[in-house]
Amino acid sequence: MSKVVKVLKLGSRNDQEGNGKGHNRSRALVAGGAGFLGSHLCERLLQDGYDVVAVDNFHTGKRYNLNALLHDPRFSCIEHDIVDPLTLDLRFDEIYNLACPASPPHYQADPIHTFKTSVLGALNLLELARRNNAKIFQASTSEVYGDPF
Repeated sequence: MSKVVKVLKLGSRNDQEGNGKGHNRSRALVAGGAGFLGSHLCERLLQDGYDVVAVDNFHTGKRYNLNALLHDPRFSCIEHDIVDPLTLDLRFDEIYNLACPASPPHYQADPIHTFKTSVLGALNLLELARRNNAKIFQASTSEVYGDPF
């Protein structure tokens, strides 16, 4: 079950005028938004004028990575594991998937959940992108390259 860490205060696209889609600003979802890279991506998207919704289960992401963003009314965070489908009433223009344990101790501790996050999480975000006609970015980690020489 999703837990809203900060109450969503974003209007729906349908109740605003603007870019031809019924929304003044683009809205981005960042899965893994409480991780090191995810939180910095959230910060950059806010700087670029986006409304941003971070989604994280906080298994490896840290709440303190989001502290500097919580004051911004265009930022919201939902505690949710993307292994489960997202049932949000919000519409998104862009989706960034940075959700997956990246360090060996984390993914070796629960390899099945890591696999589910990589596969089911990606499928759930692809479905959300399809429903929203949104662009999606699928990130990876340096772990795909193996150990350095």
